[in-house]
Amino acid sequence: MAKPGYGKRTAPSQLPCSPDDFSFLPVRERYVAGFIDRLPEAAAMSVKALARQLPLYGQQAIGSALKALAVAGHLRRVRCAVGRDGQVRWVSRTFWSRTARDNEWWNAYLAAESAQFTSSTSAAPAPVSAAPPPPWVPEPTPGPQHPETDAGPEPTPVSTSVSVPQQRPASPTPTPAPPQGPSAAYLALAELGRVDRRVGLSADDCTALEGLAASWLERGVTSEYVVHALTAGLPRLVDSPVGFVRRRLENKIPPHQPTAGLAQPPSSGAPAPRVLVECADCGAPGRPEALPDGLCRPCRSGTDGPEERTRDDGLPVQRDIGALVSELRDRLKLP
Repeated sequence: MAKPGYGKRTAPSQLPCSPDDFSFLPVRERYVAGFIDRLPEAAAMSVKALARQLPLYGQQAIGSALKALAVAGHLRRVRCAVGRDGQVRWVSRTFWSRTARDNEWWNAYLAAESAQFTSSTSAAPAPVSAAPPPPWVPEPTPGPQHPETDAGPEPTPVSTSVSVPQQRPASPTPTPAPPQGPSAAYLALAELGRVDRRVGLSADDCTALEGLAASWLERGVTSEYVVHALTAGLPRLVDSPVGFVRRRLENKIPPHQPTAGLAQPPSSGAPAPRVLVECADCGAPGRPEALPDGLCRPCRSGTDGPEERTRDDGLPVQRDIGALVSELRDRLKLP
C-alpha cells in the first residue's frame, strides 16, 4: 500500500463493473487492467510494485501495459507538490478510470483537481460561531431581586478620632540594574582571535570597532557572516590586526538584506497548487494539454529523441568506445 493520499486515485462517474470490462484490450493489458481496477484506494501503482504482485509479467512488460492503458484512456499519472514540515516534495499519483475517457475529459478533470488544490491551500478556515439555542429551551429568568426597604435615616456616626503623629512614608529601596553583557558585535569581534590568531583583537580594540561591526548586524547579517568575512583570505602576515579589521569593516560592508517578499513554504500536509502530468512511457512531466494520450511528443512519435551527432573535435562518441579500445590494442602490438 502507498502512503495515504498517494498512489491510486479513482476517477468519478464510472460505469458499474461488468464481465465485459476491458474486453477490447489485448490479453496482457486486460490482465493488468483487471488487477488495477480491484486495487483499493491509495494503493501503490508503480511499475515495481505491480511487477511484485503480478508474477506473469516483468517490469518491462508492466510498463508497456501501463502505456497502452494510458493511450486507451484508462489512466493518467501526475506529480503533485506536497509540503510537510516546511519542506516541499513531489509525489506521484495515478488517476484510474474503469471507463475509457478521451483527452478532453482528462484535461477538464485534471484542471478541476488542480483548482481544488489551489483553493485548499488559499482558503482559510472560517471562525466557528456559537450556535443559537433551540427554540424549546426556556430563556433564563433573572434571580429574585430584594427591594430596598425604607430603613429610615442612618444614624450619624460619632467621631472618635485619635490624634496620631504623622509618619514618613518608607522610601522604596532602589533595585540595582542587572549588568548588561557584551553586545553581539563585540562578541563577533572577540571571536576573530579564536578563528585565526593573525586577527586577534584586544578588549580596547573590540570596543573601538564595536560600532562598525554593529552597522553590519543592522543590515540583517549574522555574527557568523561577520566572522567569516573578516577572516577569509587573510594575508600570510598581518602587522596591525586592529587596522586590518577596521579597513575590512569599512570597505566590505554588506548590503541591506531583504526581509519581505520571500516565498513562504506551503502549510504542513497541504498540497501545493501545482499538478503536472507524467508521460506514461518515459515519465517526463508536462501540462495535460501537452501530453495527449498520456504520452510526450517523442514517445508518441515512436522516437527516443534527436539523433546523436558526432563531436566537432573528432573524438569518438559513446558508441565508438569499443572500436577505439580495439584500435589502441592493435597499435600496442605493432613493433
